[in-house]
Amino acid sequence: MIEITPRIAISEDDIEYAFVRASGPGGQNVNKVSSAVQLRFHMARSPDLPGPVKERLARLAGRRLTQDGVIVIQAQRFRTQERNRDDAIERLVELIRSATVVAPPRRPTRPTLGSKERRLAAKERRGHIKTLRQNKPHLD
Repeated sequence: MIEITPRIAISEDDIEYAFVRASGPGGQNVNKVSSAVQLRFHMARSPDLPGPVKERLARLAGRRLTQDGVIVIQAQRFRTQERNRDDAIERLVELIRSATVVAPPRRPTRPTLGSKERRLAAKERRGHIKTLRQNKPHLD
């Protein structure tokens, strides 16, 4: 079990790893060793996550979420499989942890009297500038 919060932990059985070749610099080593990790977390079928957390997690995952409800995380920052696997797990835990936080509901507020007055004064100044630009015949 991987602990997310004191109340939420996910099972290792819901996570699959695939090791692929990393892209980018690394010389000959990059062509020989499959050090990059592709972590797949089956969020949709995970019984360990409550429903509201799953909904927020789906929103936060964005492009990393497949249509089957699988979160895919690619990790290739390090040169070893082990460190990349740990990095991928850490990123998944951080993503799920951020999904457990419930945003407080927004209370609509009204503009203050001062802000209304400033807005109207600015509009008046702007209108005055525009009237000065008009090409009116001068009466001399």
